[in-house]
Amino acid sequence: MNRLRRSIRFKLTLYYSLIVGGTLLVFAAGSYVAIEQNLLSSLDRSLYQEVVTLKNFIEPQARKVRLKKQRIKPKRPDAGLSSPLREIRRSDEVEMRNLDSADVEFDALWNRIYEHSLSLSKKQIIQIRDRNGDILYKSGLGKEEIVFDDIPEDITKLVTIWNAQGQPVRLAVSQDRFMKVYVAYPISEVNEVLGNLFSIFLFLIPVALVLSVGGGWFLAARSLKPVDDITRAARAITAHQLDRRIQYTGVDDELGRLVATFNGMISRLQLSFGQVQQFSSDASHELRTPLTILRGELELALRRRKSTAEEYRAVLSSALEETIRMTTIVDNLLTLAKADIGAAPAPMQDVWLRPLVQELSEDSEMLAQRKRIALRVTALDDALVSGDPVRLRQLLLNLIDNAIKYTPEGGTVELSLTRGSGTAAVTVKDTGIGIPAEELSKVFDRFYRVDKARSREMGGSGLGLSIAKWIADIHNGTLTVQSAVNVGSTFTVTLPLKPPSSAV
Repeated sequence: MNRLRRSIRFKLTLYYSLIVGGTLLVFAAGSYVAIEQNLLSSLDRSLYQEVVTLKNFIEPQARKVRLKKQRIKPKRPDAGLSSPLREIRRSDEVEMRNLDSADVEFDALWNRIYEHSLSLSKKQIIQIRDRNGDILYKSGLGKEEIVFDDIPEDITKLVTIWNAQGQPVRLAVSQDRFMKVYVAYPISEVNEVLGNLFSIFLFLIPVALVLSVGGGWFLAARSLKPVDDITRAARAITAHQLDRRIQYTGVDDELGRLVATFNGMISRLQLSFGQVQQFSSDASHELRTPLTILRGELELALRRRKSTAEEYRAVLSSALEETIRMTTIVDNLLTLAKADIGAAPAPMQDVWLRPLVQELSEDSEMLAQRKRIALRVTALDDALVSGDPVRLRQLLLNLIDNAIKYTPEGGTVELSLTRGSGTAAVTVKDTGIGIPAEELSKVFDRFYRVDKARSREMGGSGLGLSIAKWIADIHNGTLTVQSAVNVGSTFTVTLPLKPPSSAV
């Protein structure tokens, strides 16, 4: 169970379900409030419009509507009126002339209102009172009456009141000089609609949430299946199967880029493992050769029962030579091992290249003379760089030593130090055997030698140029080569000059 909870599939499903559930709740709450406000607003508009309609029905005949409690005064004997219809009420009473005609119009008015009320909802309540407060017309109330006294004149007022059963009723009311109009509708009808909506949400939200959980679990599984495939493929790749790659034929999406990254990493690992294996094989070979020679000469000396001092001296001299060779190889391997683990070089300091190149040319003169090689310095500019003088000396000495080794007798080696725009270039040019064009990219590989047959005779181990390249790199410089077979090679070291503002 804990493993399931820690899985990405479970977390994605959980987050997806929480987001969907939260969205549904917010939507339901917002919809409920919006529908409630819309229903109440629609109800208010309907009640208001109904009051206006009723007033429009009644207003033309309002003056002819008799008060319910109207009382007609008796005739005064001295009035001298011959017509019985000349009975006049007080100035505030309705004129009683043509009484039969008024009654007919009065009944026609209520019939029109009655017919209109039939077209309305049965729940809608209409009540009309005269200015004395007596009910002239009511519908939908039974024996119950609407009692509300705070009625403005010529303005329709919307309020919520409670009926005799304690239920809320929305009321629109208005009055003029002749009568009061009440139109009401029970809010319980709106609440019933909202209750039904709430029940629908109460049913649909859990169903939608369950579906979202199932859909999220399915989608998470479907989305993460390529990741599982990548995991299984990556688990099957071991140190002995670095030639295998993760297969993915999808589009260039996140998973496609992940697969490309994994395959690139495996390619680099394969290259690194190959270099380590080749390095180990070459190192073993380089060390085994002098050890084999040393062992053979010592065994031969021990098997000789009678050996002269000169013979022993020759054996010891050969053993010393092989020991020196092995020491050089081990030192170079140690240097490259430190470079591989990123060991920090010595603290940088100001180094003037002119005296360094001049000193190296003088020291190398003896080596050149042994092979009758002319060593010349063609240019010596002043150049100040920041670096490790010991490593820079080792770099240039390796280049000069290589040039002398691979240049036949009577050849030439030229040194030059030139200063350019922000850089200093040290060039070592020889007229040696040269390097084939297809081999130029490998000259800085460890244990690489152009002429493997003559390498041991010349004393090379194939590590000098690798070390030289590393030293150039840690000084933010470059080491390049140009060569042609049987013409010669030119190695150029380019180093950044120290800014004048910081030069001492």
